[in-house]
Amino acid sequence: MLAAIIAGIVTLVLVIVVAVLVARRMGNRSRDKVATSREIHSIDTYGVAPEKHKTGFGTSGHTEVSTSKTASGSTGEAITSRFVTMGIMAAAVFGSLIAKLFSMQVLQSDEYSSQASQNLYSTVYTPAPRGVIYDCDGLVLVSNRSNYTVLASSDVADDYDTVRRLSALLGIPFQVVRQRILDSTSGAQSMRVVASDVTLRNIAFISEHASAFPNVTCEMRTSRSYPYGALAAHILGYTGTASSEDFENETAGQNLQSGDSVGKSGVEYTYENLLSGDHGTRTLLTDAQGNVQSVVSETAPLRGNDIYLTIRGPVQKVADDALREYLAPDGKLGSANATGGAVVCLDATNGEVVAMASYPTFTPESFIGGISQDMWDEFNTEESHYPLMDRAVAGTYPAASTFKAFTSMAALTNGVASSSSDWTCTGTWTGFGSSYAQKCWKTAGHGTLNLVDGIANSCDVVFYEIAKNFYESGTLSETAMQDYICEYGFGAKTGIDLSGEATGRVPTPTWKSEYFKDAPEEAVWQGGDMTNMAIGQGYVLITPLQNAAAYCGIATGKVYRPHVLREVRNSLGETVLKYEPEVIAEPTMSAEHIATVREGLRKVMTLNNYDSNYFSGCGFEMAGKTGTAEVSGKKDYSWFCCYAPYDNPKYVCACLAEQGVSAANNCIPIVSEVLQAAIAYDNGSLTADSMGTVTGAYTVVESSSTDTTSSRGD
Repeated sequence: MLAAIIAGIVTLVLVIVVAVLVARRMGNRSRDKVATSREIHSIDTYGVAPEKHKTGFGTSGHTEVSTSKTASGSTGEAITSRFVTMGIMAAAVFGSLIAKLFSMQVLQSDEYSSQASQNLYSTVYTPAPRGVIYDCDGLVLVSNRSNYTVLASSDVADDYDTVRRLSALLGIPFQVVRQRILDSTSGAQSMRVVASDVTLRNIAFISEHASAFPNVTCEMRTSRSYPYGALAAHILGYTGTASSEDFENETAGQNLQSGDSVGKSGVEYTYENLLSGDHGTRTLLTDAQGNVQSVVSETAPLRGNDIYLTIRGPVQKVADDALREYLAPDGKLGSANATGGAVVCLDATNGEVVAMASYPTFTPESFIGGISQDMWDEFNTEESHYPLMDRAVAGTYPAASTFKAFTSMAALTNGVASSSSDWTCTGTWTGFGSSYAQKCWKTAGHGTLNLVDGIANSCDVVFYEIAKNFYESGTLSETAMQDYICEYGFGAKTGIDLSGEATGRVPTPTWKSEYFKDAPEEAVWQGGDMTNMAIGQGYVLITPLQNAAAYCGIATGKVYRPHVLREVRNSLGETVLKYEPEVIAEPTMSAEHIATVREGLRKVMTLNNYDSNYFSGCGFEMAGKTGTAEVSGKKDYSWFCCYAPYDNPKYVCACLAEQGVSAANNCIPIVSEVLQAAIAYDNGSLTADSMGTVTGAYTVVESSSTDTTSSRGD
């Protein structure tokens, strides 16, 4: 930069000097012309003839000779002046060129020499294998599979015979082969991928007939491998080729190259910076035309870090299989017609995700090497029920009667109800007047109930009364019930280390006013909004993950942030990162109040014989709550949430099934299998040896057109 400034100053000085010289020369010429003009003018004016020399000629002839000499002299001077001016200008031009050459050759020689050296060399990056993903005890869930890849240099595209031979050998159309060779997205001097997963026979043929395939090489590369197919597909996620959006969002320290495989969802996406390795580099010596002359240096790629998850592989397989068996039309029941569902099992003492599954699912391997447009469209249609959607994390649903545990705690904490309170249910509630009558799910009525019995029988009237007391209280805030319920994490993201998590919703008067701002008649907060919210209906929306985390708060008094990462190890096997459990909420509760609610949840299991019917072989007591959510225009959704063991909670499990199935027939059996698997895994009776081979892949779920009547015995 300094050299360029100096050269510019020198050139400017030369130009100024030339300009001054030209100006002075032109000024002298102007003065001479003026003086001559004045002299001639003076003679003509006064009529005095110039002195004449005596000669033998006449006066007139002498005068003509004198005039001719004067004109000739003036013309010569003009020509001389022009030559001088041109010389000065030429000197300025050449002076500028000399100054610039001096700058380039002397002052900036090092800089240009460095740039010239760089033009001779180019760096080509080779992809690095991604890190392996394990379950909590080292079971491989995602690994790398080696495969043979055929590559060709860019000039092969102009070699008709070689392209034709590659086309015939690999079974790829001629134009496709040529187009792949012309693809320069991975770098101008890089080898172009012609085909991946090439058979050993074809690799051997190319190697044995190298003269017939000039500038064609074969390499061993890696791609993702999923030993258990669709197992934990939504947790693990899938990979794809880096897009323009990936480059725009490239983070500090990330060296993304064209053609790289990057995480697109799940753990693959969340921990992309940990799983992606360091590229290998190859420095090439090239000529002026960019042709590679030799390889100057080369470094091998470094594999990414390995990730150990919190999930237990065998328990996860039970969760995946149970969803399909109890929700799919071709499952264990043979009559289920749910359009989707999810199950979440958390360690209530630290927030670890023991197992988490979503149905319908997909096989991540479908995305290796790119996915066809037809398959992508199929994955994103209403008919397929969106198998790529992680319903456990991103699906939002009415909470239904599982919400009553939190409504009860809000009532006890705010003094709206007590353990000794009682209510009478006739099947119809008219607390806001007969014009606004609301029904209990049991239209015949439950009779007189206290809070424990209200929870156990899931009596809607009990919770209508609680909601009315909140609504009409003159001492409590108008959002007292919502504020307390939100202490369990509802209405906010849990912060799980997976992308796409939904927020859910706990409605308030302010929210409703904003939501219906264009419909003022709908924007007013009514008593019915409170009663609907108290039973988990109305505008309430939650995710299965939120419900599971909130029930951890009921079970232990603390809500931990759910997480799937346990630790990260480098290529040497050293632990470089370990997740530390994080408490995100400690709801306000007294020992008396939480004991009342827990008693009600325990009575749910005994009153309805769920213990004996579904958990008789578990060897421990548990507490839980069913729920049936009503959704406009759709069949009922079913819930079941529970924790176990009852006296010393370790696990919390929540299950949601979409449309047309019941909690008792579908959700409870799913939770039973998952919880029993978790306990069996802990005592060593369930191991990876029992996992078999591959979990079922994605299939379209057909919705039944037959209407069903919900018993709503929740």
